[in-house]
Amino acid sequence: MAEVVRMPLLSDTMKEGVIAEWHKKIGDTVKEDDIIADVETDKATMEVMPYVNGTLLYIGVEKGKGVPVNGIMAIIGKPGENFEAILSAEKGHNVTTKLSTLPLEVATEETKKNETEKVEELAHSENSGRVLASPLAKKLALDKGLDIHNIKGSGDNGRIIKRDVDSFEPAVVAAAQIASGNKTMEAKSVVMPFMPAGEEGHTDVPLTQMRRIIAQRLAESKFTAPHFYLRITVSMDNAMEARKGINVISPVKISFNDLIIKACAMALRKHPAVNSSWMGDFIRQNNHIHIGTAVAVEEGLIVPVVKFADQKSLSQISNEATTLIEKARTKKIQPQEFTGNTFTISNLGMMDIDEFTAIINPPDSCILAVGKIAPTPVVENNIVVIRQVLKLTLSCDHRVVDGAVGSRFLQTLKGYLENPVTMLV
Repeated sequence: MAEVVRMPLLSDTMKEGVIAEWHKKIGDTVKEDDIIADVETDKATMEVMPYVNGTLLYIGVEKGKGVPVNGIMAIIGKPGENFEAILSAEKGHNVTTKLSTLPLEVATEETKKNETEKVEELAHSENSGRVLASPLAKKLALDKGLDIHNIKGSGDNGRIIKRDVDSFEPAVVAAAQIASGNKTMEAKSVVMPFMPAGEEGHTDVPLTQMRRIIAQRLAESKFTAPHFYLRITVSMDNAMEARKGINVISPVKISFNDLIIKACAMALRKHPAVNSSWMGDFIRQNNHIHIGTAVAVEEGLIVPVVKFADQKSLSQISNEATTLIEKARTKKIQPQEFTGNTFTISNLGMMDIDEFTAIINPPDSCILAVGKIAPTPVVENNIVVIRQVLKLTLSCDHRVVDGAVGSRFLQTLKGYLENPVTMLV
């Protein structure tokens, strides 16, 4: 009997997925762990597998079109099998594309062609960006929070199998990436088209699914949560010296953002009211601390989450944050890696921004905006001295966090950053 492949729920805010690419066409033989399509959600682009063997009989929409969550993406069954009854039985389903069936003899010919081209497909899989891995290896990597693209396969044709996932050491990979300069990524520049003098013009840019949802969620946050802002100045001289010493012995490079994540996590442990969410008729105070870090991608912003950040060392935070940021930028991040945040950090210091205010990222009650570290003249004991100064701005949801609560949190955070050794006590 034919099986239906439905649009999965790939993020907590997803309502529909847009088909970014079909990797199979009608009549192709499909295996359960084949990637049949790339789906663009409001967060990232995900690979979808059918988890069933057979022939692709029907494709719900063409590339670039959307499918609602739980809607029919595709139908897989035996060559020539009638599937129209499935579509007729689908409640509320409107078929927007012409149904396509394939004669049995054509399907058989296509199946034979696919079988003869299988070796070539395996040989070129690396260049096409797909990963050869067993279903068990993919599940183990997902459970462990590992990027399977970083794992080298030892099976046939480089296929990743269980032992490859079990023996994988992410810290070694992260160190190699840092050494080769992969930790930073240059921003893409867009050049405005040339216009003749005195001639008006414009370019209409279609909204991606990610940009559309970002606009909706930020508008809801800004105009629903009553924002107020607290600013504080931090001397980073001791932090700069401490970071130098830490990086001498650390297996991975520790960034200032890693220090801020750790300091925020420890400050949240002392001020649980900041680690809370507005739930409509009650306030949820989270006992766990999951720190989100806003990352700019081509389509907008995504927030990878370092979970249980207060329980992790600086090297663990660095390793995890580096991996998550890279996965976000390459659209390989998984839903469980960008959901569950209880507090968010937005850092624009590397963009030479002095200070700014950020819009709260639901369901958090606060977000910390981080500017650049800059040498600044300050007065100490009636003497002007130069200090490495960092400006922080905390955006607070006044329904959850009052001014005094937010201020005490910032004072604790400042203490950790100005004297990093206290984070070790």
